[in-house]
Amino acid sequence: MVRIMLCCSAGMSTSMLVRKMQDVAQERGLAVDIAAYGVTEFDEQFSRYQVVLLGPQVKYMLKTLADKAASAGIPVQPIEMMDYGMQRGDKVLDYALSLIEAAH
Repeated sequence: MVRIMLCCSAGMSTSMLVRKMQDVAQERGLAVDIAAYGVTEFDEQFSRYQVVLLGPQVKYMLKTLADKAASAGIPVQPIEMMDYGMQRGDKVLDYALSLIEAAH
């Protein structure tokens, strides 16, 4: 089971992207747990996931959030603006998987 967390300002704008990522994973036969949270929930949620992807609106918090997750060995990276805007679930899923791979 691959566990991916998306994080934005309120968890709303990333929820559509979560659905698209889940659809792609299902087509590929991948077992995934993908969820979206607001940045206020980061501290209590991140440790349950293998990677955290940030929406563009919270990209400015990258260093702070990445530092928190580093102790658990969890990569935190921003979602590419174009992939986010175009809701490219396949690209974002591939990016998340590559980050998990690189971390292990």
